Amino acid sequence: MIRPRVIDGRYRRLRFVSGGLLLALFFGAPWLQWGGRQALWWDLPGRQLHLGASTFWPQDLSLLAGVLAAAAFGLFVATVYAGRIWCGYACPQSLWLWMFHFCQRATEGRRGRPTLPRRLAKHSLWLLLALVTGFTLVGYFSPIRQLPQHLGLNAASLWLGLVTLATWLNAGWLREQVCVHLCPYGRFQSVMLDRDSLIVAYDATRGEPRAHLGQGGDCVDCTLCVQVCPTGIDIRDGLQAACLSCGACADACDSVMRKLARPEGLVRYASEHALAGARTHWLRPRLLGYVAVLMLISAGLGWALAQRPLLALDVSKDRLLYRQSADGRLENVYRLTLANKTDRPRHYRLTASGPVGLELQGATQVEVPAQSQASQPVRLVLGQQALAGGSAVVQFIATDTEDSTRSAYAESRFTGPQP
Repeated sequence: MIRPRVIDGRYRRLRFVSGGLLLALFFGAPWLQWGGRQALWWDLPGRQLHLGASTFWPQDLSLLAGVLAAAAFGLFVATVYAGRIWCGYACPQSLWLWMFHFCQRATEGRRGRPTLPRRLAKHSLWLLLALVTGFTLVGYFSPIRQLPQHLGLNAASLWLGLVTLATWLNAGWLREQVCVHLCPYGRFQSVMLDRDSLIVAYDATRGEPRAHLGQGGDCVDCTLCVQVCPTGIDIRDGLQAACLSCGACADACDSVMRKLARPEGLVRYASEHALAGARTHWLRPRLLGYVAVLMLISAGLGWALAQRPLLALDVSKDRLLYRQSADGRLENVYRLTLANKTDRPRHYRLTASGPVGLELQGATQVEVPAQSQASQPVRLVLGQQALAGGSAVVQFIATDTEDSTRSAYAESRFTGPQP
């Protein structure tokens, strides 16, 4: 288990800011309220995702594919531009790794064999942090303000225990092993990088002795870059899959260079072309291609969100194929389910179209609460002589009584006796 040293520097401060913002977002988002409910809440029993004023239903699942595609190409852009920068500054594994390191340093110190009370204090802090993490994560799926009252009464307690245990084992024991051996990102990044990508690199030209000039190199072999690395690699050996691009080694090396009154940047973010003395090409086909695809996906996702229907209509036919009324006409029974995705109650008018003479009987006005759904049974009646072939396609229409442009359609079949 690696216990890296901590040295202050600009990249550590940048990690602190970026990580602090992301952690504040993770721990704070479930506590935000909107319209009397949790602003960010994945309601699994209700099959809804509440995101601010918007509610997403299973019918909107295609939007999730767009979000995942945009996230993937955003990661591709970041990787081509600056390597594994996501891992160093934003990956949850790295953020929790840094927090667990802090707890260990605060209780056990840096050197020596820790005493039993110090080890107990360390594990207490680890478990507390893991418990808060589990409580927050479960709070995205079960209203977090009511969660303490439900513990021990439903599956939330089981998930809280599982997430707490997984966090404690992962960030407390596996740590950098996840980054080195389990994370696939460190493997496929090698096929995405090119010689113009920014990486954390050691400038061997400066670092190695220049015997032909009678000069020593800037590297004094202090190994401080290895001591601060969260995965324990030596950046002087070149780019490696285990490098998180966190810049800790650059901060350590710069601190040594300042003490020796030598130029900083012996270890720095640079492209292979820059290290070789050539020009870095920022606008290159691969990067521009990924950016173009990301912009297209983002534009398409934005259009899909703007055009997302706020009313959904579903129809299910009764298992009884048909009934014949006293006047000889045929009758089919259906159940219409309307989903109101707006943030206020709506009234909808129900109509039906199909063969000539088709009549809709039952309630034709339905009120659906905000961000909810309601079911309404209806009957369709049709003269037997108007039904050719034993069945016909019928269409149900639900129209907002306040906004006639907002409507939804659903098709079914009207069945009768076979000719």
